[in-house]
Amino acid sequence: MFHPIRTALFAGLFCLSAVAVPARASEFTATQKSEIESIVHSYLLDHPEVLREVSIELEKKQQKEETDLRRRAIEQNKAALFDSKFHGVVGNPNGSVTLVEFFDYNCGYCKKALGDLVNLIKAEPELRVVLIDFPVLGSDSVEAAHVAAAVRKQISGDKFFQFHQKLLLSHGRVGREQALAVAKDVGLDMDKLQQDMKDASVQAGIQETMKLADALGLNGTPSYVIGDEAIVGAVGFDELKARVDAMAKCGKTAC
Repeated sequence: MFHPIRTALFAGLFCLSAVAVPARASEFTATQKSEIESIVHSYLLDHPEVLREVSIELEKKQQKEETDLRRRAIEQNKAALFDSKFHGVVGNPNGSVTLVEFFDYNCGYCKKALGDLVNLIKAEPELRVVLIDFPVLGSDSVEAAHVAAAVRKQISGDKFFQFHQKLLLSHGRVGREQALAVAKDVGLDMDKLQQDMKDASVQAGIQETMKLADALGLNGTPSYVIGDEAIVGAVGFDELKARVDAMAKCGKTAC
């Protein structure tokens, strides 16, 4: 036989969480609803751990929904993510495993994570890295992104990675002038660079990146994509290497 108070409590919880069918909720009178709310309120005060459990389960549910959404977005945007003409490719251009990094030249965490990326490329000869300039930290970042896009029209591979590292590790804010200075320092044709910065493809590349980031639900840097997984934040060398090794071994980020 059901305990009446416990039955009322469960019924109230179902109503409050919108799990119950609307028709059943409407069967309660105003007095019954008031009593149920009072019982639920008292129960939660006496058992606050229930709220913590609910919060944990809600967070798990939201994380799964976010992961599923990003996986669908990765599948739908594979070409733009992994093979776009607008992005820089470093490491092994023909590598069997591809890691994508969304970065901003004014991102402090990206500067710290650069060492992880350099060490990862050294440790993984089959690693191909796609660098996606995602200028979200102000107008200076956008200016630097324009210069970097023009730079990629002249150089690629190790030469571009040299430019990328120098600019990313610059002190202070990075904008147009800082990016041009680094371009000159690595020996680029500055007249051609100025012309290339006016090319429509420069803005097209930035617009493509913004659409990609929006589809993936990314709003910060660094963020990574490997396989069908998006990784948000500077997670460190060990975690990135584990994902790369798993991809090389079994084609998934976790075997």
